[in-house]
Amino acid sequence: MMYKRMSSRDRSSTFDVEETTALVQNGTEVENTNPSWKLSFPHVLVATLSSFLFGYHLGVVNEPLESISLDLGFNGNTLAEGLVVSMCLGGAFIGSTLSGWIADGVGRRRAFQLCALPMIIGASISATTRNLIGMLLGRFVVGTGMGLGPTVAALYVTEVSPPFVRGTYGAFIQIATCLGLMGSLLIGIPVKEIAGWWRICFWVSIVPAAILCLAMVFCAESPHWLYKKGRTAEAEAEFEKLLGGSHVKFSLAELSKLDRGDDGDIVKFEELLYGRHFRVVFIGSTLFALQQLSGINAIFYFSSSVFKSAGLSSGLANVFVGIANLSGSVVAMVLMDKLGRKALLQWSFFSMAVSMAIQVAASSSYIPGSAALYLSVGGMLMFVLTFALGAGPVPSLLLPEIFPSRIRAKAMAVCMSVHWVINFFVGLLFLRLLEQLGPQLLYSIFGTFCLMAVAFVKRNVVETKGKSLQEIEIALLPQE
Repeated sequence: MMYKRMSSRDRSSTFDVEETTALVQNGTEVENTNPSWKLSFPHVLVATLSSFLFGYHLGVVNEPLESISLDLGFNGNTLAEGLVVSMCLGGAFIGSTLSGWIADGVGRRRAFQLCALPMIIGASISATTRNLIGMLLGRFVVGTGMGLGPTVAALYVTEVSPPFVRGTYGAFIQIATCLGLMGSLLIGIPVKEIAGWWRICFWVSIVPAAILCLAMVFCAESPHWLYKKGRTAEAEAEFEKLLGGSHVKFSLAELSKLDRGDDGDIVKFEELLYGRHFRVVFIGSTLFALQQLSGINAIFYFSSSVFKSAGLSSGLANVFVGIANLSGSVVAMVLMDKLGRKALLQWSFFSMAVSMAIQVAASSSYIPGSAALYLSVGGMLMFVLTFALGAGPVPSLLLPEIFPSRIRAKAMAVCMSVHWVINFFVGLLFLRLLEQLGPQLLYSIFGTFCLMAVAFVKRNVVETKGKSLQEIEIALLPQE
């Protein structure tokens, strides 16, 4: 039986029938010409501040950790140091789990403001604390904002972007994260020369968080969210801000093809785990799981040791890894709307598998010492570069595209929660597995996951390049 979407069309009556007919007859020019990207660009730019903050807080304690431990009295306590670094992951899991319900409940703009608020409060607590408990509390509070941010950013950028630049805008999220990570490393450079500088590192993060909170007041709300809430007039006004007046009617006609989804039409958690939506949620969760099981965070963690054995400082290692990450993200931005999401994902995961093979060769006893070091460093940088080309930026763009409007926010929350859980366990177990299995076997396992990802993408992922969200949703909805 066909999956029907007549109820909301009936409710929206004359606009959906008459306007859509008129647009089909007379509006081909609107449909075939692209709106100006300049209208939506400022809104996307403000939204990516949340990604910048995500990257910044991810790296903010890396350089100053020694100074923090000395000042707060836990120097030499590796468990405490580990908690300072990873406490934000606990907060992030909670933030990401709730993110879909928050984004659907209060809207995308207010969700961004709610993401900035714990980052301001948490950073203030960390900057002023005199003990370990205060630092851990601050990191946990910041983590809740870090968990909320990526989901809302992915939703917002997907929903406000014109189809022809949606991939390019989606890559901005990864670029902003890279810039935030590099910014935290640069801000942390004077920490060994200036006493108490680590407190400045936390205070600095309040500036972009405050800008995000205030600038969102002037940004457009997601027209998709407004329409879903039955606020058609407001959705029309926001489309005009984002696309220009000549594209408003066509965009609303596109939305009218899909269910509005009443306030009372609540998405239950069980719906995401079985039934007709299970397949897209399974694809999304598996993509994020494979992204983390590829070993990317382990590589980031281990890069300093590899560079150190090659005679380079950890600071220089961070710079090289940061440049590789940023370069890959910029290239991905250029290619996303040309090659498409699926091709980038496949080539990215395949190249990461090749990079892992190079790492395995480098750890072999048959390779001379100096050659092994060059191979190891080269393989690591190639891995980071090729990750940033596809496996890094594509999942957070692709998933909001393939999820139906009704479940989009909550399905993203589920997938991001899977991301954080796998991220946590990879970080927790990596060093222990490295000791017990050795680098050759461990890198081989990571490479195998990369090849599994290539096969999974080829079989399950659809291309979404250049298509409207409504076209994608109608194409993917199963027959019932």
